Amino acid sequence: MLSTSCIIISIFLPVMFSGIAWLLIRKEALGWLPWIHRQDCWFDIETGEPVCRWLCSYGYYSSPGMEQCQKWLTCEEILQKFDFLKPIGHGAVKGVFLVMYQDQKYAFNYLDSGYVEDFTHGKELVRDLQPSQYVVQLIGICENIYVTTYHKLGTAKNFENILKEENFEKYNNIATRFRLCIRYAEITAFLHSSPSGVRVMCDTNDLNKTLDQFLLTNDLNIVVNDLDALPQVDKENGKLVKCGHRELFGEFVAPEQLWPFEDRNFTDSEMPGYDEKTDIWKMPDMCDFFLGTSKEAEAVKFHLFSIHKKCKREEPQLRPSAADVLSEYNRVWKELEIDEKQLPTIHA
Repeated sequence: MLSTSCIIISIFLPVMFSGIAWLLIRKEALGWLPWIHRQDCWFDIETGEPVCRWLCSYGYYSSPGMEQCQKWLTCEEILQKFDFLKPIGHGAVKGVFLVMYQDQKYAFNYLDSGYVEDFTHGKELVRDLQPSQYVVQLIGICENIYVTTYHKLGTAKNFENILKEENFEKYNNIATRFRLCIRYAEITAFLHSSPSGVRVMCDTNDLNKTLDQFLLTNDLNIVVNDLDALPQVDKENGKLVKCGHRELFGEFVAPEQLWPFEDRNFTDSEMPGYDEKTDIWKMPDMCDFFLGTSKEAEAVKFHLFSIHKKCKREEPQLRPSAADVLSEYNRVWKELEIDEKQLPTIHA
């Protein structure tokens, strides 16, 4: 004879599982599942308070203070419901306005040139790489416009000046600085094995231009923002890349990006292609910038000397991968016992 508990289980288990199945079917409509609904929290160096937002699935976004993830904004919402505050950026391809929507500030990116192909490439890549902790969050998308999270601190080029400000001087330490090297390596490794294939950062002909591709977050980390020039390498099909159609110069770019024929003038059609190892060549210079010139920084650079020397090998195929560099950065962090309490964290 069945016990009462067995009868209850036999009745309610099918009901419970059918409810779970319904929620799974409705996952895309809801944008989240209650029992795995997670938040991303960080310490805001400007307010001195912890800030959180919901982590969303593809096609959804969230901002601090929102009760749940919302669908990406539509053309109608983008074109009719924004308050335009001021221009905050302008480049060769696009312009950027600071806008307000539902008491939140966002970055309104719009095509402001004849480079429609470059703009579309960047817009679609931002979309295709969502959601990612390494890529600026997409809020909405519409033809020659897309909206992203606004990061008040600006690009990574502002890093040194921000640390000089009185309120932020306490974060001017080796932990904050070395963490940016690690984050930069994480982003590079992500782009070299992304869901959209192996991507090469082409808008990186000098240090300042490369730093401008990244935004500083309010916990002094970085996300990649400018994806207008990230062509795809497909070695299996013999597809390499060339960064632009003009001759490149200088020591910051990789040797294979320079015109190799001294006996004749540059011709784009004769310029050989190259792969993602051009990004590896630039990693030591980026990390050196983030580390600065303090005694602690020089100690870290000494421990990174070997991996950075490998990054600067003339032959691209002899350089390490971004994942190899990241692994070595993490090893050195642990070996030097960097004090994580120096970081701008919620527990700071």
